[in-house]
Amino acid sequence: MESIALTRVIEKMKLENLTPEVEVKGIRLAQSDINRPALQIAGFFEHFDATRLQVIGFVEYAYMEDMEEHRKREVYNELMDYDVPAFVFCRDLRPDPIFTECAVAHKIPILSSKEATSAFMAETIRWLNVQLAPCISIHGVLVDVYGEGVLITGESGIGKSEAALELVKRGHRLVTDDVVELRRVSEETLIGSAPDVTKNLIELRGIGIVDVKALFGVSAVKDTQSIDLVIHLEDWDKDKEYDRLGLEENYVEYLGNRVVCHNIPIRPGRSLAIICESAAVNHRQKKMGYNAAQELYSRVQNSLARKRDEDEE
Repeated sequence: MESIALTRVIEKMKLENLTPEVEVKGIRLAQSDINRPALQIAGFFEHFDATRLQVIGFVEYAYMEDMEEHRKREVYNELMDYDVPAFVFCRDLRPDPIFTECAVAHKIPILSSKEATSAFMAETIRWLNVQLAPCISIHGVLVDVYGEGVLITGESGIGKSEAALELVKRGHRLVTDDVVELRRVSEETLIGSAPDVTKNLIELRGIGIVDVKALFGVSAVKDTQSIDLVIHLEDWDKDKEYDRLGLEENYVEYLGNRVVCHNIPIRPGRSLAIICESAAVNHRQKKMGYNAAQELYSRVQNSLARKRDEDEE
């Protein structure tokens, strides 16, 4: 099961550790969901998912403030007997001394965020969904072309990196070259990113390693991008039939999600960058409700119908 270190959550969400005496290293989160322990603080512990990050907002805080001291000790100790990874107090709230005492005794860290509770939860869940999503690594190049995530695949040496570099020179953004880490963040969305080792780098045969960020600036690179379209490059085969209309979509599947895929034959003289740009814009048009292939089909059908009517007259 995928998991993430609590220290990374603290760093990403800019959380303050209110219990420095409690060791946070070694604590890991395996769920992207978050729990607000209002019912547990009130004494109801059935169906309590203690393995989630526990977030305390103003409502829980106000209830805790009105509790009597003996009741606090009873509920807090019962709450912390569970395997809770950490408590986060939002809105820069501070726990009472009894809560802190119990947390330290049970070696559970208490963290603090200045963010509003809803905003903190939404951003944390979104980020954890990406970090904890099922992940695979594939051979390819990922580029942001007009806001569409274009994954370029094909055999080694076919020209994927060269196409990516030309796209960058034309104003688009590189996400990763050679290795793409794919994460399934939902049933409809795949997110691609670069391994830390090869981030912002492109390998060009005969030249070597090129640092895109250093050469073209920060506007030429991007950390992550959803996968909207796959372009598979292959050597031109004169005996093979290629789709010339595009009436039917082809798909490729990653981690159970289907993505539209175009098989592009490569031969000298074809500009891969322009083909990728055109494919991205055409895909965007289709998502907005316009399909050029269907438009051509409709025109042909209308033309045949008019000719048939004229012949009958």
